[in-house]
Amino acid sequence: MARSVTSFVCQACGAVQPKWAGRCDACGAWNSFVEETAEPLAKGTPARRRRGRGLELVGLRGEGRPFPRLVTGIDELDRALGGGLVAGSAVLLGGDPGIGKSTLTLQAAAALAAAGKRVVYLSGEESVEQIRLRAARTGLAEASVELAVGTSVEAILETLDGPAPPDFLVIDSIQTVYLEALDPAPGTVTQLRAAAQALIRFAKKRGTALLLIGHVTKEGQIAGPRVLEHMVDTVLYFEGERGHQFRLLRAVKNRFGPANEIGVFEMRESGLEPVANPSALFLADREAGVSGAAVFAGMEGTRPVLVEIQALVAQSSLATPRRAVVGWDAGRLAMLLAVLDTRCGLVMGARDVYLNVAGGLKIGEPAADLAVAAALVSSLADQPVPEGAVFFGEIGLSGEIRAVAMREARLKEAAKLGFSRAIVPRLGADPGSEAGAGLDIRPLAKLDQLLDLFDLNPHDGPR
Repeated sequence: MARSVTSFVCQACGAVQPKWAGRCDACGAWNSFVEETAEPLAKGTPARRRRGRGLELVGLRGEGRPFPRLVTGIDELDRALGGGLVAGSAVLLGGDPGIGKSTLTLQAAAALAAAGKRVVYLSGEESVEQIRLRAARTGLAEASVELAVGTSVEAILETLDGPAPPDFLVIDSIQTVYLEALDPAPGTVTQLRAAAQALIRFAKKRGTALLLIGHVTKEGQIAGPRVLEHMVDTVLYFEGERGHQFRLLRAVKNRFGPANEIGVFEMRESGLEPVANPSALFLADREAGVSGAAVFAGMEGTRPVLVEIQALVAQSSLATPRRAVVGWDAGRLAMLLAVLDTRCGLVMGARDVYLNVAGGLKIGEPAADLAVAAALVSSLADQPVPEGAVFFGEIGLSGEIRAVAMREARLKEAAKLGFSRAIVPRLGADPGSEAGAGLDIRPLAKLDQLLDLFDLNPHDGPR
């Protein structure tokens, strides 16, 4: 009788090796190897596979059919998805515990059920009564959503593989389901890969829009091998602080729409409410005439978003001044402080610096450099930035201000919200453009020109 084969699989990246090791050579994770056993082929199984049929090769030119979409009616969710759920597609939704993943999914399921679609919600973590309590709390108790609790993939597919497959299928969560034919426990790399593959194969075969809810690790990444994100068509991350009312739904991968698109929600007692104008919401509590605050005209996907950047520069009593950053890259702040010190003569090394992006938004684009620099200089000079001004522009190591993409969309959003002037890079600035109508556009070529907006002398600090 053939012996079973034992191997060790990394739970972080899926790498396989014959012996256990404390550190994975592929991804660098520690204590991530788990023993898994594979059964050998049954006796009599032909060693040589049958010869497959040939594939039909076609050219790039052809008549393409538009993807049929299931529009949920939740505008911010449909925006993040690129216009709605695509029939036969697989969506992976991740986020921190308690952030609102199940609530948003239940709201989308209820909306599609109200539109006459067959919706099935399968949970491996909660009981039917728990789901009903959430539905009652959010006012969705009357929605015609079919519920079930189960973790066996074979049982799930046997239940759904009928003459009328569901239009929308929710699996909450993918880490809890498993294939009975495999020995590893649920949540392991082998089970995650095989269970997701079986569910995705069913969805594409029957034209069902599949949504998989995934757990996240302490680093904020979806738990399991990275191959799981490659298998699905769309990957969504639900971001935000549980103590804050705002939630951001970010598409980091989308085969049927633009990536990095976001949807903004506000958490209320009745559930998640879409926010149609996030810029006005992020700037709602902004106070005029306060030093250390500048408004950044940023882009999240194809959507312009205005957000306030707050900075505090104070004398330090520590040998090593403190640097605290929330919502921005700490390494980029250190680089920007060095440029202000070297190119503009502002002494920042002996001061504590605190930087915060108001509203809980996380900014990753370098276009925020100029707004951050304006907030820092404003705090150092203890003078507010020019009234009604917005900032955007990338700052180089030599102190030059570089042009950024989608300038017109940023200016349109600023003009729509009532701002009167824009501090922008000189390259790409066109004061006579239609996008800048109603805005006093001031182009800058070098970072030291920013000091002209404040009563500040280089090398001497505030007057």
